[in-house]
Amino acid sequence: MEYSFLKVETQGAVAVFTISAPKSLNALNSTILRELDDAVDNLDDAARVLIITGDGEKSFVAGADISEMAHLNEQEGYEFGKLGAGVFRKIELLPIPVIAAVNGFALGGGCELAMACDIRIASDNAKFGQPEVGLGIIPGFSGTYRLAKLVGQGFAKEMIYTGRAIRADEALRVGLVNAVYAQGELMGRAMEMAQRIVANAPIAISFAKKCINESYDLGADEAIELENEKFGQCFNTADQKEGMDAFLKKRKPAFTGN
Repeated sequence: MEYSFLKVETQGAVAVFTISAPKSLNALNSTILRELDDAVDNLDDAARVLIITGDGEKSFVAGADISEMAHLNEQEGYEFGKLGAGVFRKIELLPIPVIAAVNGFALGGGCELAMACDIRIASDNAKFGQPEVGLGIIPGFSGTYRLAKLVGQGFAKEMIYTGRAIRADEALRVGLVNAVYAQGELMGRAMEMAQRIVANAPIAISFAKKCINESYDLGADEAIELENEKFGQCFNTADQKEGMDAFLKKRKPAFTGN
């Protein structure tokens, strides 16, 4: 499938998706969402980390496309929300880590896309927000669910009820992003982080991601049992044998994902 608004590149074991609709500051319309959905479904099997970013220096994703949403009826609004939420859930459930490199505005659907990723790093000009109530709607791509989990209910309610955007330094303070870098350093730092992840055992990373994601909605006993199960399964992998042998012999491991 050829994409109109999405650039897909692979650098070794790192895949990079760049949303490219500069005239609308990369705002998400149904075409972009379907392209993202297709790109996730057809992600290179060799990819062990995915980086998602936006084209240009002004915007990661400035929101959903209001010109498309303005005339939707209730059922159409439901379907549009379901489309975006489904794509973002698919990103969240990828077995490999996903890094959002947030280069500017991450508002509405852009903030929601970033939150569906495992790790968020931002440029120093980034702004995050859920301004939907100012348009007479609520976050529709799972923002009410994920924002509260990341920053706590109180701060999430403040951001959503007031619609105010927060700058990168405040996003770092409240735990919405992991790090803030100068604009020109952002992609280099994202790639550096991706390469550090690639150097580790891919099955172990996939198991760790599953445990962290699913523990959100499990009780303590169930979450601990899931971790115990996945911990045990690690010992049935060639990577565990390789990693521990390399440690004991003081050499670098060569993981194969087996």
